[in-house]
Amino acid sequence: MKPSLLTSAVLLAAALGGGCTMGPDYRQPPIAQPLVLKYDQGWQPMPSQAWAQSGAWWEAFADAELSALVVEANANNLTLAQAAARYRAALAQRRLSSADYLPTLSAALDASRSGGSDSANTDSSRAQLGISWELDVWGRVRRQVESDTAALDASAADLAAARLSIQLAVVNSFINLRALDVQQRILQQTLESSARSTQLTRNQYDAGIVSRADVIQAETQLQSLRSDLYDLQNERAVEENTLAALLGRAPSAFEQDIVDALPAVPPIPSQLPSELIARRPDVVAAERGVAAANADIGVAITAWLPTISLGASAGVSGESVSDLWNAPVRFWSVGPSLAQTLFDGGARDAARDAAYARYDEQVAAYRQTVLEGLTEVENALATTAILREKAVQQDKLVSLAEENERVITNRYQSGLVSYLEVAIAQNTTLNAKRGQVSVTSAQLAAAAQLAASIGGGWAVGDDVGDAASRPQE
Repeated sequence: MKPSLLTSAVLLAAALGGGCTMGPDYRQPPIAQPLVLKYDQGWQPMPSQAWAQSGAWWEAFADAELSALVVEANANNLTLAQAAARYRAALAQRRLSSADYLPTLSAALDASRSGGSDSANTDSSRAQLGISWELDVWGRVRRQVESDTAALDASAADLAAARLSIQLAVVNSFINLRALDVQQRILQQTLESSARSTQLTRNQYDAGIVSRADVIQAETQLQSLRSDLYDLQNERAVEENTLAALLGRAPSAFEQDIVDALPAVPPIPSQLPSELIARRPDVVAAERGVAAANADIGVAITAWLPTISLGASAGVSGESVSDLWNAPVRFWSVGPSLAQTLFDGGARDAARDAAYARYDEQVAAYRQTVLEGLTEVENALATTAILREKAVQQDKLVSLAEENERVITNRYQSGLVSYLEVAIAQNTTLNAKRGQVSVTSAQLAAAAQLAASIGGGWAVGDDVGDAASRPQE
C-alpha cells in the first residue's frame, strides 16, 4: 500500500475509533422548588372523557358549532400557517447539518488557453471527479445536529403553542358572540316590556291619572334601551369580524347565526397536578432552547481544534476537450489534510463567550416561563373557584330583582308609586340579568383559559404541546 493511502487509513481508523464530543453534555436545569400549586389540596382525576385524552379540549363545551369553528381555524388560520412554515424551515436546517456526516462528491470540467510574450499559446482541458470528507473527530457535527434537533423540537412546541393560542381565541370569540346574543335577547325583552309600560303611562296621562313627568320618564327609559341595543349590535359585528379573521376568512365571507344561548360550563377539577405545567408548549419550547444553547457551546469550542479531512480525486486531461475521450492523460490523488487557525484576533474567544451567555439567557428564560405558567394556572384556578360562588349569588340577585320589579309594577298600576320607581326596578333587573350572562361567559372563558394554561385538557399524559407530538417529518 502506498504511504499516502496508509496514512489516510490510519487517520480514519483513529478518528472513527477515538472521536470525542467537545462541550458539556446537556442536563435539564433545575427550576423553582417546590413545584406545587397553592390551590392543590390533593388532586382528584375527572371521569374519563375522550376530549381530555385527544387534546380536543374545546369538546368539553359540548357544542358542535364551536368544534367545527376550531377545526376550521386549525386548518386555515394564517398565523398557524406562518408557524408551520417556521417548523419546516427548522426541519430543513436539521437535514442541512446532518448532511455534514457524509462525504461531498464533486465534478469539474474546464478548458483554458494560456500563453505569453515568450511562449506559444497552449490549450488544455481537464475533467475531474473528487470526494472529500471532514472527519468529525471533535464532535462539531454531532453538537450542531444536537443543537438543530433541539431547535426543531422547540419549533414544534412553538407551533403547538400558536395552535393552542388560536384555539383559545376562537373559543373566547365564540363565547363573546353567544353572550352578546343572549344580552341582546334580554335587552329586547326589556325593551318590549318598557314599550308596554310607556304605552300604559301615556294612557294614564290621557286619563289624568299620572303627570307628564311620568310620561317623559317612561319615554326616556325606552329611548335609552334602544340606544343600548345599537351598542350591542356594534359589539357583535366587531366580534364576528374578529372570528372571521381567526378562521382565515374575509369578514364579508363569514356570518355567524344568532343563537341566544350559552354553552354549558364544563365540569372542571378544583385542583390540578403541577406536573401538567411541564407539558405546556411554551415550557417545552423554552427547555429545548436551553438544550440547543448547550450544544452550541460545544460547536464554539471545536473552533479551537484542527479540522481533519480525507480527500481523493481522479481525472483526465488533454490539449482539447476531444482528447479527454480519445487520448487522455490520467491523474489521481488521495490523502488527508489538517488545518488549524493560528490567529483570528479573538474571534473564537468571542464566539465561545457568546455561546455561554446565550445558554445562561436560555436557562433564565426557561425558569421564568415555568414561573409564569404556574402563575397562570393559579390565576385560572382562583378565578374558576370565585366565579363558581359568584354565579350562585348572581342567580339570587336576578330572582330578587325580578320579584322587586313585579311588586313595583303592581304598585305603579295601582297608582301608589311614580314611574321613576318602575324605571329603577326595570334597570335593576336588566343589569342583574346582564350580569348573570357576564358571569356565565366569564366562567366559560375561565374554563378555556385553564385548559390553555396547562397545555390543553386536564389529563396527565396528554401529549399536546410535547415535542414528541411534533408534526410528521
